[in-house]
Amino acid sequence: MTNAFTLPIQPVDAGPLTAWLVEDHSVPVVSVSWSWPGGAATDAPGREGTAAMAAAMLTEGAGDLRAVAFADALRDSAVGLNFSAGRDTFEGSFRCLTDALPEALRLATMAMTAPRMDEDALVRVRARAIAGARTQLETPRGQAGRAFWASAFPDHPAGRPANGTAESLAAVPPEALRAALAAQLRRDGLLIGVAGAIRPAQLATLLRDLFGALPAGAPATPPPLPPFTAFGRQIVMVPSPQSQIVFGQPGITPPDPDWEIAQVVLRVLGGGGFSSRLMEAVRVQRGLTYGIGVGLDTLFGGGVITGSFATENGKVAEALEVTRGVWADLARTGPTEAELEEAVAYLTGSLPLQFTDSRRIAATLLAMRRNNRPIGWLNGRNERLRAITRGDAVRLAGSLLKPESLAVTVAGEPVGL
Repeated sequence: MTNAFTLPIQPVDAGPLTAWLVEDHSVPVVSVSWSWPGGAATDAPGREGTAAMAAAMLTEGAGDLRAVAFADALRDSAVGLNFSAGRDTFEGSFRCLTDALPEALRLATMAMTAPRMDEDALVRVRARAIAGARTQLETPRGQAGRAFWASAFPDHPAGRPANGTAESLAAVPPEALRAALAAQLRRDGLLIGVAGAIRPAQLATLLRDLFGALPAGAPATPPPLPPFTAFGRQIVMVPSPQSQIVFGQPGITPPDPDWEIAQVVLRVLGGGGFSSRLMEAVRVQRGLTYGIGVGLDTLFGGGVITGSFATENGKVAEALEVTRGVWADLARTGPTEAELEEAVAYLTGSLPLQFTDSRRIAATLLAMRRNNRPIGWLNGRNERLRAITRGDAVRLAGSLLKPESLAVTVAGEPVGL
């Protein structure tokens, strides 16, 4: 079978900057995504959420435009402009019609070079962030996730809540936000992905105009991910009729030559839908949960396999026992031929769905660059997946899945643990 999927990526140089472009003039829309290393990794202890608040302030007024006027300018030109701080990245993006490119460029440049930081906007952003942190962290799901990461990486930024807590967000002074932006918004260290109706020469000019006024230098590089701490099992007591369970173990990193094989194995284990072994064993056969899934988090240059589910307090022990059993069985025997075929068919068949609009394409290009992929990596992906044998999958399952190292956090009032 031949690989019909191709993504025509062009590198575009603009002085020290290089962007990856997928040019498409079928729709008059352009999406630009960019990122720096940093994000929440730069937050000072006790001030978690600083980078996330600083990112939110960038669209709360800039230059001579206060928050409402800035929002009106974006709306009037139908420009979508966003900034966000992840665990180890700080990102920006905009999407607009080609006719609105000059205005999108003006507003995005103004946001990065002349944010206003008005007091009333800061009060509003802080209140929204605190409310979000409480909503996220005070539920069983939030408590379980926070405790899991804190125990897995106790002395590293990966173990801290990227968006902060109510207490840490309240402690962030305005000068900390300004300092965070000054250290983060630099001319160097940028990765850029672009998709849509723009030609390379036009893009080169846009890049120089968009980032040329930023200070020289690059943000500090976040610390690499340390070894995963296999902390065993912990319980966070939360009054609730159900418990939320988060579990995980060390994973695999994007540069690993077995990356595609790992995607197949994890799809079989708990990658989504009712075809995974965990859904079959935990939900379909025993009705212990509504849904259970497993994924691979990549952060700080490392990888962590994580999964989660919720169940009644009285069923936690049984559900965990079944989960460990499925984990151990797949590690011992690997996927069957039928499971391998289904997983490969899903992964190859779903690939084009990631590229249905310019925004998703630009985000994919950015992710490829963060993972140090070669420019033609996607074009050979389906063939690499189809070349995986059952022997490959059995080998990788045996070396990757470690049921004895599975760390578990339970938030709720579990019975029998």
